[in-house]
Amino acid sequence: MNNNNLSGFRYRIAKSTIDYRWIWVMVTLLLTIFFAVGAMKVELRTIFSDLLPKDHPFVQTYQDHPNFGSPLTITVMVKNKNGDIYNPDTLAKVWRLTREIDLTPGIDHDSILSIASEKARYSESTPFGIDSRPLMGDTVPKTQAEVQELIKRVEKSANVRSFLISGDQSATLITATLIERLAEYDVAFDFIQTMIESEQDDAHEIYVAGAPILTGWVYTYQVQMLGIFAITALALLASLVVYTRNITGILTPFIVSVVSAIWGFGFVGWIGDPIEPLIMVVPLMLVARAFSHCVQFVERYYELYARLNDKKKAAEEALRVMMAPGALGIFTDAMGLFLIALAPIPVMERFALFCGFWAMILIPTNLYLTPIMLSFLPAPRSSAESGKVDGNTSGKRGISARILKGIASLVVGKRLRFTAVALVLLSVYALANIPNLKIGNSVEGSNILWPESDYNTSVRAINSHFPGLMTLEIIFEQKSDGRILKEADTYAAMVRLQRILEKQEQPPEASLSFADYLPEAHRLFSGGNPKWAPIEITDDGVNAAARALLLGASTKSYSNVADFELTNGTVSLWYKDNKQETVDLALSQARQAIAEIGAEQDNFRIRLGTGAIALQQSVNDTVDQYQWHILLALNVVILFTCSLAYRSIMAGILLLIPVNLSNFLLGLVMIHMDIGLDVNTLPIAAIGVGVGIDYGIYLLSRICEEYGKFEDFETAISTAIQTTGKAIFFTASIVLMGILPWYFLSGLKFLADMGVLLVMVMLINMLIALTVVPILVNIIRPKFVSKQQALMSHASFSDNAANEKNAEKEFSTDADAVAAEKCSA
Repeated sequence: MNNNNLSGFRYRIAKSTIDYRWIWVMVTLLLTIFFAVGAMKVELRTIFSDLLPKDHPFVQTYQDHPNFGSPLTITVMVKNKNGDIYNPDTLAKVWRLTREIDLTPGIDHDSILSIASEKARYSESTPFGIDSRPLMGDTVPKTQAEVQELIKRVEKSANVRSFLISGDQSATLITATLIERLAEYDVAFDFIQTMIESEQDDAHEIYVAGAPILTGWVYTYQVQMLGIFAITALALLASLVVYTRNITGILTPFIVSVVSAIWGFGFVGWIGDPIEPLIMVVPLMLVARAFSHCVQFVERYYELYARLNDKKKAAEEALRVMMAPGALGIFTDAMGLFLIALAPIPVMERFALFCGFWAMILIPTNLYLTPIMLSFLPAPRSSAESGKVDGNTSGKRGISARILKGIASLVVGKRLRFTAVALVLLSVYALANIPNLKIGNSVEGSNILWPESDYNTSVRAINSHFPGLMTLEIIFEQKSDGRILKEADTYAAMVRLQRILEKQEQPPEASLSFADYLPEAHRLFSGGNPKWAPIEITDDGVNAAARALLLGASTKSYSNVADFELTNGTVSLWYKDNKQETVDLALSQARQAIAEIGAEQDNFRIRLGTGAIALQQSVNDTVDQYQWHILLALNVVILFTCSLAYRSIMAGILLLIPVNLSNFLLGLVMIHMDIGLDVNTLPIAAIGVGVGIDYGIYLLSRICEEYGKFEDFETAISTAIQTTGKAIFFTASIVLMGILPWYFLSGLKFLADMGVLLVMVMLINMLIALTVVPILVNIIRPKFVSKQQALMSHASFSDNAANEKNAEKEFSTDADAVAAEKCSA
């Protein structure tokens, strides 16, 4: 299709849109009502398993053995501030908390473990055999004699001393696990918080941690998040009022953004997918993107109205001129979000569908609803309102005009080479530092909350008294029928694996396996003499010790290290934190130890792994791998679509360079802010690419258009920066003013960090678009800029009314279309 046909095609669409605008209004209204009904069904909810990659071997291990090292474990620590836990008041508190936590909605009764639960047992040898009983029995010690009896029982249970009671005996733990299919994190969180508040007193401190509690804290900030988002929306609206100073410039972006938001949320409501609360920052960014596209359109409408003095014709011409760059920018925006679905993480796939659809619907809501609204709303009353360039540099628009004029002076003329060298040096610095971008968590506890939050304070308190909250589970899995935990080979491999790991320079804080219980059971079964503790490492010897261990007890008492049939077991390793360096070290040591023993044995295999450490790494591995897949795929899409649109592969390359540079600079910002790339921050990077390509397309298209008027690259570049650059500068500025307050208002550190990060996204992309694209065009002087057959080229109306009245005729003949392309502004 040649340029004449393309121009005529765009003209016919633009004309029919305005001519039949009432039909468009009615269709839009009906669709908005439909999606509004769906929006009422939207649910903000975390589904834990959806946060995990579907095809990672660690996740497959977790799904095969969900009882070992479940990340949905809640840990409560009770600490006596004035001594040890061995007093009636503290023990009674632990007793009550143990029973109350059992009433938590969605809790797994069999998972509850504390010194007051049935699973915490002691064993002793009697004339009638081994007697195994719960530490506390059916009552709480009330007298000093009963307390002393409890202490004796604890001394007979080595693993209780190590894992349930702190070294200084001032604190004890209660743990319980939620059943995921029954879990309602907000309900469980409220129940446990109420339980803890009822037990607080001056003599004790109670701390609670675990992934369900962290999720619960995020839920508590939902109302605050919505309030902050409302403040952001008001700030965006106020910016429009200050900047445009007319009802048209205020209402058009506002209504268009509201309609697109209703359609986006309505789509999610109708398909029934819940939205992960932490990703709600991205929809707000999409509202800002709607603002951005709309402001670009309105600015162009003002310019055209200043010449045509007819709002209907100005709206029609604005649609014709902005149709191609607008559609291309929105399409690449949407593809950047759709491609996030390449990461095989269900929450990312849902996010990609939701936000990609939202971005794509900006084509009907922004491109077509905007000119229709402009044709209805009052026309600008003055040249100042219409955006007419008259050289006036006073007021707020004057400030932006001076800034843009200054930027233009940096990319043309004598300053060009210095600006280019500076950008090259910045690019080299960014590329050199990209390997330092962290993947995953970089703090003790969670970087979602502030360091002094209740949750992170609890994590530090528990870590200071116990081996740690983070576990790595190494699974011993049967290959065929048989109870491998009663076999000598399994016992020997478990013991050897633990010894290898505990001899490392930086060993885990503690380890525990089914094998650790057997020597004591063997000693008691053999009469109680310590010399009988070592087990004869034969099948008969290990089987006898296992049978002795289970005399008077159920396998449920050992469900943390063995399944109910003793066919599979785990070696649990404890760590103080989940910082990425800790995770990397733990997995490296585990892999080396497994390789030394051999993962494949005759009757069993050793699988790495599950637990919080392994599952965190599964997400980090996926994010680290697929960030490059997504970036590569997006580069291919941008290169193809932009090359096709401009009929030149050079155009695609010119647009890719600033987009990728902006992405690397964003990574540099994340490094300096100590923000890791994870499942929550990856979408922000995708949004950043979309912002950059939008700015680049609008600016490059305007350069092509201005070159058609002046046939001089430097004049075209300078004019494009001072016209299209106004909308770019404005949208970046209003997003900055609207989002920056997040840092000071949010109780979620994540939201505060994302606020700063989004501000940097807008600033980086604005500066790179306004400098790198013009510099590349100025240096390369690509031929496509002057080609009339490019899809992105625009025919311009002349200044006089006669040409405007004969517009349709101009677009109907080849000769007149070419002349229109070259007419002066």
